This record gives sequence, C-alpha cells and structure tokens, in this order.
Amino acid sequence: MELDKRAIEAILPHRAPFLMIDHVELVDGDRIVASKTVAADEPLLQGHFPGHPIMPGVLIIEAMAQAGAVLAARQSSFDPARQIMVFMAIDKAKFRKPVLPGDVLRLEVVPLRKGTAMWKMRGEAKVGDSLVAEAEFLAGIRPRSDAASAPGAE
Repeated sequence: MELDKRAIEAILPHRAPFLMIDHVELVDGDRIVASKTVAADEPLLQGHFPGHPIMPGVLIIEAMAQAGAVLAARQSSFDPARQIMVFMAIDKAKFRKPVLPGDVLRLEVVPLRKGTAMWKMRGEAKVGDSLVAEAEFLAGIRPRSDAASAPGAE
C-alpha cells in the first residue's frame, strides 16, 4: 500500500518544515518503507552547516519515528482526530554517514513490540544502498488532550 503526502498528513500532525517523510512506498504487517527527499533549500539545513549543509542526525531519527508512527497508526485502532503519537524513548542510535541535499533518504521501520498504547520499533535510514543511521525507539499513543504533557511532546 502506498501513501502520498496528503494521506501521511491525515495521520501525522506534523507539517512543513517538520514533516520528515514525503512518501510511503509500503505498509504491511512486518514493516513500513518511506522516503524523504532532502532539498537544498530546506529551512532546517540553513544553519547546519553554512557552506556545507547536512541533515541533522536528530531529524533523521525523527523521520524514522514519523514513519514508525504511520506504521503503528495503520496497524492499530489509532484515530488521528482523537489521538496523537508521541516519541517516548530512543536507544542504540548510530549515525554512519552524512545525509546531503539532493539525497533521497529511505526509511525502513519494523515493529519489535506492538501494543495498544506503546510500540517499540527499529529503524534504518539509507541513501542508496548505504546505511546512514539506525535506532530503536518507543512511541506512545495518547489522547490529544494528554499529548502536551507526555514525555517528548514539545
């Protein structure tokens, strides 16, 4: 199943410049594959670093988490009108290579543990065949009224 930007925005509350996935190629019971084209004129790259822009590692992890949120939403009774997915924890994050303007970041996320309110996932980010980052993370499903007080909610 493929999802375009409009379908992604129907699930995630993020909007530009903080929506980190452009397209979902595949969502099935085992994984999600999503992508982000890194444009040279993105506001988030302007100061990181002037003259040599690279995508910040934390935003690569955020892209993985957003892909994971779409996966969890599609496989649960998640209702984006009443609920929000929040980033709860991160572990085993590793950054292997820089992501540059013009790169297409391919994100693959698999569930390690599925729950009604909490999901543990593992993600990998690649450019071409090169692994650029990986991490394990926890996401929580919260009622929209509780989201502002959840850990990681900002």
